[in-house]
Amino acid sequence: MRYRRYVCIMLAAALTAAAAGCGGRPTGEMAETTAAEETAAVVIAETMPETSPVIEGLDPLTMDGPDYDVLKNLPVPETEAVPEYIHLGESYELVAEIQERLMELGFMDNDEPTEYYGEVTHAAVQTFQRQNQLPEDGVVGPATLEAIMDPEAKYYAASKGQQGSDIERIQSRLYELGYLANESQVTGNFGDKTEEAVLKLQEINGITQDGKVGRQTMNLLYSDIVQPNMLVYGDQSDVVKAAQERLKSLGYMTTAPDGKYGDDTIIAVKQFQSRNDLVVDGYLGPSTRTALNSAEAVPNGISLGDQNDNVTQIQKLLNQYGYLTSANITGYFGEVTEKAVKNFQSANGLQSDGSVGVLTMAKLTGGSARRAGSSGSSSGANTGTATGSAAALISIAKSKLGCRYVWGAKGPNTFDCSGFVYWCLNQAGVRQSYLTSSGWRSVGKYTKISSFDSLRAGDIIVVTGHVGIVAENGTLVDASSGNGKVVHRSMGSWFRNNFICGWRIFG
Repeated sequence: MRYRRYVCIMLAAALTAAAAGCGGRPTGEMAETTAAEETAAVVIAETMPETSPVIEGLDPLTMDGPDYDVLKNLPVPETEAVPEYIHLGESYELVAEIQERLMELGFMDNDEPTEYYGEVTHAAVQTFQRQNQLPEDGVVGPATLEAIMDPEAKYYAASKGQQGSDIERIQSRLYELGYLANESQVTGNFGDKTEEAVLKLQEINGITQDGKVGRQTMNLLYSDIVQPNMLVYGDQSDVVKAAQERLKSLGYMTTAPDGKYGDDTIIAVKQFQSRNDLVVDGYLGPSTRTALNSAEAVPNGISLGDQNDNVTQIQKLLNQYGYLTSANITGYFGEVTEKAVKNFQSANGLQSDGSVGVLTMAKLTGGSARRAGSSGSSSGANTGTATGSAAALISIAKSKLGCRYVWGAKGPNTFDCSGFVYWCLNQAGVRQSYLTSSGWRSVGKYTKISSFDSLRAGDIIVVTGHVGIVAENGTLVDASSGNGKVVHRSMGSWFRNNFICGWRIFG
């Protein structure tokens, strides 16, 4: 109501001024006009809406004008000053925006952005600066910030003449896939040989051949469909046979070596790679062959809780000798399979520990094992439970809080997100091979959780480009690129919005 009155007064005053004109008027006329204007003001007031707004915190307008003194006491919201330069170790709101943009452009591993400008962010900025011909000091100044936030900024791409830790990682993968001939070529310098390797990779895999490692090539390097330049399925040679014989001596091969790279060889190679901390791709690449022929090669050992194709092969052999019924060939090493292995070991003069090691595997595949009774030695469903517990897994994960984030690291004191999950699961007694974050999308070994709200402590959460271990009360423990270390934090909206699936390891 007060607001209506103020407006009416001001309108009436305006009318008065218009009527008076520049030269003024006689007093009598002024009095007559004022009376008329007062009548007009009443009409205006009666026709104005009753719901006109009231301005809170301001005194009424007067004929002398509004009283602005009240504005002096109104609170003024505080805003963080935007720094001109951001250095290593500093924290600002702007850092989260920078991290988010660097992740979008492929310079940082995907993660929930933070306000901390740590070593991982610093290194990503340096790589961005290198690509954009800016001084590679890792400091975000006006020129670097403008380039990062530019809508036309280009996705990460490595090319000839560049050097850095990112180049070394690319070369390592090219070597593993057989595109670089020697490990000595993994130098961190993108030279002629690396360019030739990239061109060959692009040619064999049917993508644009430009010799650069951009978005398409980088995604291909770690995908399940990448075609290697080495011994693969269908090849047949003495080299394959030699590898098979070594795999058999270590307890991985369940069939007689024949020199042909078939399904059984792929199963054995993957199991070997899993046990020896290699990328599990089933290819006999340079790194796998080096590890296979090393005196430090870890022999096979399959036991309660394992689930893979090798378990299926073992169960088929146990069934062949009458120790396991065909209904229990499930690929999961449960209590029934463990009992069948113990019976087999006892009947064949081996230590009856229920674990399939080198000696047990050799006896199973040697053709001279003793058979059980014709009815088999066990019956019923293979319903054993996995070893370990959710509480133990979370405790192990929390024991590594503060450890540095390092791309590709698998522990014990430095990790990336997938390396952290891999290390913690194996420490908790879960035999899990190393998988990248993309590999965790379809691992299939555990119970899949499709709803974010159905996650519980001990589950593995998979989000776009990232994995972690779910802890209590809506939190998780993970190796965070944004924080530059292993952290325990809340699963907020970022995780909900980027959720892909979860995997229930226990129960």
